[in-house]
Amino acid sequence: MAEFLYRVGRLAFRRRWYVALVWAAVLAAVGLGALKAPGAADEGFSMPGIESQKAFDLMEERFPGATADGATARVVFVAPKGEKVTAADHRKAVESAVTDLADGSQVASAVDPFQAKAVSKDGTTAYATVTYKVAANDLTDASKSQLVKALDQARDTGLTVEAGGTAMDDGAGAGGSAEVIGVAIAAVVLLITFGSLAAAGLPLLTAILGVGVSMATILTLSHPLGLSTTTGTLAMMLGLAVGIDYALFVVSRYREERAKGRDPGEATAVAVGTAGSAVVFAGLTVVIALAGLTVVGIPMLTKMGLAAAGAVVVGVLIALTLVPAFLGFWPNAVLRRRDRKRGRVEEEAKDNGGTRWARFVLRRPLPVLILGMVGLGALAVPMTSLQLGMPGDEAKSTSTTQRRAYDALAEGFGPGFNGPLTVVVDAKGDTGAKGDADAKAAVSTISRKIGATEGVVSVSPARFNEAGDTAVFSVVPSTAPTSEKTKDLVTTIRDARPALESGTGATFEVTGSTAMNIDIAEKVQSALVPYLIVVVGLAIVLLLVVFRSLLVPLKAALGFLLSVLASLGAVVLVFQEGHGASLLGVETTGPIMSLMPIFLVGIVFGLAMDYEVFLVSRMREAYVHGETPTQAVTSGFRHSARVVVAAALIMIAVFAGFMGESDSMIKMIGFGLASAVLLDAFVVRMAIVPAVLALLGHKAWWLPAWLDRILPRVDVEGEALTRAADTPAPAATPADQEAVRV
Repeated sequence: MAEFLYRVGRLAFRRRWYVALVWAAVLAAVGLGALKAPGAADEGFSMPGIESQKAFDLMEERFPGATADGATARVVFVAPKGEKVTAADHRKAVESAVTDLADGSQVASAVDPFQAKAVSKDGTTAYATVTYKVAANDLTDASKSQLVKALDQARDTGLTVEAGGTAMDDGAGAGGSAEVIGVAIAAVVLLITFGSLAAAGLPLLTAILGVGVSMATILTLSHPLGLSTTTGTLAMMLGLAVGIDYALFVVSRYREERAKGRDPGEATAVAVGTAGSAVVFAGLTVVIALAGLTVVGIPMLTKMGLAAAGAVVVGVLIALTLVPAFLGFWPNAVLRRRDRKRGRVEEEAKDNGGTRWARFVLRRPLPVLILGMVGLGALAVPMTSLQLGMPGDEAKSTSTTQRRAYDALAEGFGPGFNGPLTVVVDAKGDTGAKGDADAKAAVSTISRKIGATEGVVSVSPARFNEAGDTAVFSVVPSTAPTSEKTKDLVTTIRDARPALESGTGATFEVTGSTAMNIDIAEKVQSALVPYLIVVVGLAIVLLLVVFRSLLVPLKAALGFLLSVLASLGAVVLVFQEGHGASLLGVETTGPIMSLMPIFLVGIVFGLAMDYEVFLVSRMREAYVHGETPTQAVTSGFRHSARVVVAAALIMIAVFAGFMGESDSMIKMIGFGLASAVLLDAFVVRMAIVPAVLALLGHKAWWLPAWLDRILPRVDVEGEALTRAADTPAPAATPADQEAVRV
């Protein structure tokens, strides 16, 4: 591996113009494809294998066209305090607003609340439902402007008017300020680490180019592969973070090799052969973790994982080819200013912050290990009360009209009104000799029994399809969509199914957004253990090959579990229990997003293995070259600690930047990833890892002889390059001589 990448680095250095032109051509090609590609189709969220999805599919089959994914807006009218919306002047204003809402080429219908009996019992609140002919993503600016204008005109009459629904979504995702903040902080960290504007700018430039290639490719393929508008969010976050980190490690190793007296071409080749090997295996662990999301069985999550894995692959390729090419263009620019002035590069001091910290841990490994594990364990405790769900309008800021509409409906119609259950009754078996009568009787019985269930406020009249063999009705719970009591109600209704089916001959299923969220949470929880087994198992095998040790990969996996559990506990502490939530702009706490544990496990595992590979590979390199276990730990920290700390700070900055987004899901993901990287890099990798290695001594690098014979040798430590360094170096080529003069 090291020899192959050494040749890649030397070739990229010598043929730098060709490499730069190839990447420029790739960026231009995918950029042009993205500009000409049709927009991503909004296929909606689907979750195969759960009851609520089966019920939804049955509705699509039996009610063709009725469940089309057209955008909707629910406009809420609230009368001034002490007045009723049914008063003549207010009623006239509402009817006028409904007429205005119906005026639009994309509007399918706008239902008058007085005709639909959509008025609260106390007469203070009413709502109108506006249905569009197209999906939310296809709404034109004119349609959105018409909706906003109608709302403003209704407000001028003295009514409080708010609106929720998919038509109100602005499509905002991660973007804009999040990336700017992350890149700005990363630039400061790189500048402090390298002491050179060029050295700080090179990783940023290559990472941005990599993200550009990845995002343009995703946009180009979005239509043929059915990628949604949210697919690229994860790819952007990870592509930027790992792109900076991977380039950072190559540039850092290049400067180290220049300090040993190597010429620019040789230093570049050795940097790619050694640090590049660590980049390849670190990237592979991230790709394994992301591609492993396919085992969860959620199409959207699978697409996001594969898209992000592609972005990581692009980051690895750029670190191995474009970074050495840029080093060929500016071989001395990435050096410190004082080294450029002196015309020679000083070797790094043997005693630095990394070695001092390593010696501190090595002197007292047991207390450091206990303190680290107890601290992470304490942070993980809140995870025992983890509640999963999908945040809706109730999780948005009170400054948004969607949140105010949600609150108004909950106050006027009850907390369960915002999350009604949809019951789909399949009475096809009852439409035989007796015809529709049996089907209607069966549906009536099921509706009456469900309506009598404790926790149900009301049941709507059943609506039959044209064939008369399928009916749909809504059930309004007495509790909010995210309440545990609502979850218990869904379970109670489903548990009553066998008795109702045997008595009526008809079957039913429960769906709706609330039931869908409950089913998703249960499926994610059941998929978490298999996912962990697949991802951790494959990564342990990979680390066995890299480190040729049995205990180091196991230690890496256990350390990851500690950090991910602690970060999940931190997420619960803030977003579910509300401790410090106001500092992050979180106004409403509640269940944690159902996909959060899977996201956190997959992404953090890959990133945790990054630090493991970068840090421990230098220890392994020193150990292989004859140092004692404690000396190897110190050497590893001397060469890698500062760079690992910088890499971790950069990732934390990138992820923390997304905490400023208004979308609660992105805010939660940003906080979870930032806290996980903080804990894993600074507690697990920088404290627990050296403490464990100090306690294990030579046993840390033990590998059974039979396993040693089976495992392939990939030479991540660059042992072959070290042997080659002992032989006379070839004469410098004209390209190398020209590079030195730059």
